[in-house]
Amino acid sequence: MQSDRSKILIESIKRLLRRGAASHLKKIVNKTHGADLSVVFHSLPLSSQLQLFNMIEVTEQKGVLFSELEEDIFQDLIEDMKVEDVAGILETMPADDVADLIGQLPEEKSTPILEKMNKEGSDEVEDLLSYKDDSAGGIMVPDFIALREDVTAKEAIESLQKEYLDVEMPFYLYAVDEYSKLVGVSSLRQLVVVPPETPLKEFMTTDVFSVQTDTDQEEVARIVARYDILAVPVVDDTNRLMGIVTVDDVLDIIRQEATEDILRMAGAGEEFIETKSIFKSTRIRLPWLFASCIGGIIAFFIIGHFEIALNKFVYLAAFIPVIMGMGGNIGTQSSTIVVRGLATGRLSIRDIWQVVFKELMIGCILGLVYGILIGTVAHIQFSKGALALAVGLSVITSMSVAALIGSSIPMAFARLNIDPAVATGPFVTTAMDIISVFVYFMIATALLGL
Repeated sequence: MQSDRSKILIESIKRLLRRGAASHLKKIVNKTHGADLSVVFHSLPLSSQLQLFNMIEVTEQKGVLFSELEEDIFQDLIEDMKVEDVAGILETMPADDVADLIGQLPEEKSTPILEKMNKEGSDEVEDLLSYKDDSAGGIMVPDFIALREDVTAKEAIESLQKEYLDVEMPFYLYAVDEYSKLVGVSSLRQLVVVPPETPLKEFMTTDVFSVQTDTDQEEVARIVARYDILAVPVVDDTNRLMGIVTVDDVLDIIRQEATEDILRMAGAGEEFIETKSIFKSTRIRLPWLFASCIGGIIAFFIIGHFEIALNKFVYLAAFIPVIMGMGGNIGTQSSTIVVRGLATGRLSIRDIWQVVFKELMIGCILGLVYGILIGTVAHIQFSKGALALAVGLSVITSMSVAALIGSSIPMAFARLNIDPAVATGPFVTTAMDIISVFVYFMIATALLGL
């Protein structure tokens, strides 16, 4: 339903742009949510983007649009804007979203913008920029509700009504001691059902799920998803409350991390390149395909080494693609399962031997099934038992080794604190192409008496 709505919106705006119907465009643009407009912007040239952007009347809507745009589109959009205009829009946005946008800009452009923003807002943004982009500190919201633990329920409600009207996530109230250290948390429901004079420390939950400022954003997302909470508090080394990570940011993290993993496993880099230019897309994907190129060259030399066998038994070449393909496919399957298991927390590095053994057994069983099947086809087609046996054994060996490599390499990368997603795609497939060809010819030449 949402996809159909977006398509209708995009087509309607494109049609009005072609007709030059400025008044109708202005009405649609100002009635459309900023997040929906960002989808439209992805399919328009820069000139049309600027035309629509200048039609937006509400500054807050421009801020929502900024937060939803891809990095390249955002930078192109503000390229010729006045610094004070950009700063005015950013001031309407949550500090964590502003930090994300400012972090994308070169220093010569970001510094003037921060200087034009109000001091309180710019200080919050600079504090967030001091943390790593993919850490809890880098994505946290510095605006939250924190009260002393001896405050009564009535006083807490009065504080919410007077002091915390603009807090982004008002569903949790955090209790702190005199040193601003986190000691408990209360939901709004707990706050309103207790007698007014009850101190916060008597009904708050002291078992608080929290993360430190340097915690990786994937771990933050796992905690929020595991315990079904709307926000998780972020503390420093002394347990002092620094901010919160809200569930809307967690959804962005999950989408971002999943996209990066999928692109890495496909060997297409780690950035979403759908909206990038042909040159940038080519540059990103070029080095990832280099591994496949090198692997193909090595496989070529291996096949060339067995030229005598191929000249004598030409039919050996017929089974090269299927043996390489079966090994590469199961290797990619195993590595994908392990990478996603590690990313979601379902698998741990401590499980390395159990995981590798399980995948090896699966590879052996699948190899046996398909080895018998493909070997039978070889026997029926060429009526040569030695060839059928060579093909069958090669399939079994190739698929077993592929499952072993596909599961062990990501686990090894994770142990070395290297993103295991880079171990999949071209790397596993290329390794299996080389191994499959070598194993096949070694077995074939041995059994055929070459």
